Amino acid sequence: MAQSAAAVSTPRLKPTPLGYKGVAVALLILTAWALLLAYLLAFYRPNWQTPAPYLLLLVQTHLYTGLFITAHDAMHGVVSPNKRLNNAIGLLTAGLFAFNWFPGMLPKHHAHHRHVATPDDPDFHDGRHPGFLWWFGRFAWNYVTIGQVLLMAATYNVLKLFFPMANVIVFWMVPAILATVQLFYFGTYLPHRGEHAASNPHKSRSQLRQHLWAFISCYFFGYHYEHHDQPYLPWWRLWQAKEANG
Repeated sequence: MAQSAAAVSTPRLKPTPLGYKGVAVALLILTAWALLLAYLLAFYRPNWQTPAPYLLLLVQTHLYTGLFITAHDAMHGVVSPNKRLNNAIGLLTAGLFAFNWFPGMLPKHHAHHRHVATPDDPDFHDGRHPGFLWWFGRFAWNYVTIGQVLLMAATYNVLKLFFPMANVIVFWMVPAILATVQLFYFGTYLPHRGEHAASNPHKSRSQLRQHLWAFISCYFFGYHYEHHDQPYLPWWRLWQAKEANG
């Protein structure tokens, strides 16, 4: 997907009171993820010769991505104005996404925002080994813990006692892996790869303005310059920021 550099001086949207909008959006994603997963594990018997199970796999991957995007918004305090509720939702959604630990991710993500594209940025790739796979490997090394791997393995072994093993692998395990790649590709690799002009304060770029694709690909996080420029905006307002920037 084509990317575009944002102008140095960009219009900014004003923060608006969250009320319960962020909580409602988070609960919608959580509920859709949980209900679809329950159906796919307990009731769905896929016919692998048809497109249906693969399409459902993609839908579940999209909802997994939504879990992480919700946790990410919680890191910026834009799920709820109530800090305890905001952080509780962040803890839950991060945990459901392959047992990520919200308190551990929080300082790393804010370090990324403060020190973007510097050696102090945990998401930084120095380019000595260019390419997607090298960078993704470093990214995974920084964020994936042994505890996560052990919890995923233990959960898999429990789930397969109750549900068909193929369903557990395809609809619980694989979507988490695919969503991780999706989040990295659209939320880190494309926006931050390569050189950035000295006049670009966020060392970030955005995909071209295509709102439907931006939502499908990564909940508008392809509009990444806008996120770095206005981190107080929840994911569902980033398209408006892109509209304002042209």
